[in-house]
Amino acid sequence: MIKKLMAGAMLAIIAASANAETFEVRMLNKGEEGAMVFEPAYIKAEVGDVIHFVPTDKGHNVENIKGMLPDGVEPFKTKFNEEFELVVKNEGLYGVKCTPHYAMGMVALIQAGEPVNLDETAAVKHKGKAKSRMADLFEKVE
Repeated sequence: MIKKLMAGAMLAIIAASANAETFEVRMLNKGEEGAMVFEPAYIKAEVGDVIHFVPTDKGHNVENIKGMLPDGVEPFKTKFNEEFELVVKNEGLYGVKCTPHYAMGMVALIQAGEPVNLDETAAVKHKGKAKSRMADLFEKVE
């Protein structure tokens, strides 16, 4: 009986990962929305999807914005010029920044399923141009 349960669980995991989508986010000095951007800056994903950050231009990294992760998600921060894959493990909103270009507005917002942490993430204060860019991103939350 235990073997059947384990086999069923493994099949469910394999099926879920087979349906996972990978989104590519480019880190750019200049993009469609101006200077110092993640492109795309807003992603509507599902739990199990992968967000692949690519340092298209040099001098960028990926770091979560404090207070802008769903419960149970570990904080992350990469080194400069490093690719990074964020596996979406929990439902909610994920706020992301490029550490040195945060005040210049280099931010992204990932929505995984329902925005269960909307109030907490929307209450986070941002600096410089990140404030207006993040406000624009929050308008896209469904």
